[in-house]
Amino acid sequence: MSVIRSAGLRGFRATVAELGGDAETYARQAGCPTAALDGDDLLVPEEAMATVLELAAEDLGCPDLGLRIAARQDLGMLGALALAIQNSATLGDALECTTRYLFVHARSLSLSLEPDPYGTPGVAALRYGVREGVEAPPQGIDLSLGFMHRAIVYLVGPYGLGSVELPHPLLAPLSVYEDFFGVPVKADRPAALLRVPLSLADRPLGGGNAHLRRLALAYLDEQLPSERADIVSGVRAVVGRSLGTSPPEIDTVARLLNVHARTLQRRLRAAGTTFAEIIDEERRSAARRYLIGTDLPLGQVALLLGLSEQSALNRCCRRWWGATPRAVRARGYGAAGPPVS
Repeated sequence: MSVIRSAGLRGFRATVAELGGDAETYARQAGCPTAALDGDDLLVPEEAMATVLELAAEDLGCPDLGLRIAARQDLGMLGALALAIQNSATLGDALECTTRYLFVHARSLSLSLEPDPYGTPGVAALRYGVREGVEAPPQGIDLSLGFMHRAIVYLVGPYGLGSVELPHPLLAPLSVYEDFFGVPVKADRPAALLRVPLSLADRPLGGGNAHLRRLALAYLDEQLPSERADIVSGVRAVVGRSLGTSPPEIDTVARLLNVHARTLQRRLRAAGTTFAEIIDEERRSAARRYLIGTDLPLGQVALLLGLSEQSALNRCCRRWWGATPRAVRARGYGAAGPPVS
């Protein structure tokens, strides 16, 4: 079964309420957990997500529901992927990491920059699609194309969109689509496309924070399609890669995991640990590698662990193993004799 993160429903409740409907009723009818209406990281069957949009659009007589929801969404709902996108050097870099990591949010979706199907010089096609065998519901396609368009405008401003192509008949009057996108829109085309300038990939995004981008990409690398990575392993992945570059801060890690810092603390406690304990464990594991597996100077080891000075490394080693860093390196054992682990 293909799943999608509930972030895709951000704005659904408010839009439906504005139209006089009850979002929870549609969710229940579609077999979609009502909790998905208010959270970004629930995994929801893609069929349920598609059905809830189609049910609401038909019942409310709102053929442009997907576009209306898109107008309420923003990059923030993508969590760590949003941080990687916003801190990319160019829009091309942002598109590359979006293409690579979109599976974190929806396993069957794809995004690619391809040659213009009409061969127009200087034009490329930003193509949105789904895996073969997966149904692409019209409202969901409208929502996704609308979100993509607004996200690009947010990142670089007006970007020279040439036209939009829909792989389904018009759901709303053509004027509704063209007012939203500001360009000609064609229906019943072979694929869902935004036809954009070929040079769009080179548009700079203002540099951003390269370190934060590396952390975001490191976290995304840990997200396996099997979804085996839990909140603890996600925190470990980010903390482990941030040691020696900047002090691990729970607010930054929480942003990467797309949760509030207090929520992260609560979930870690429920898993039997804390943020401070994870930092300490990651430092201990890294210290063992550096002390036993390398000849790096102790001052450099301290820096790689995110410690302010060598004396802090000395204190940590005595607490962890009851021995000095030199003794740990020399013997590979703590003072009491057991192997350092």
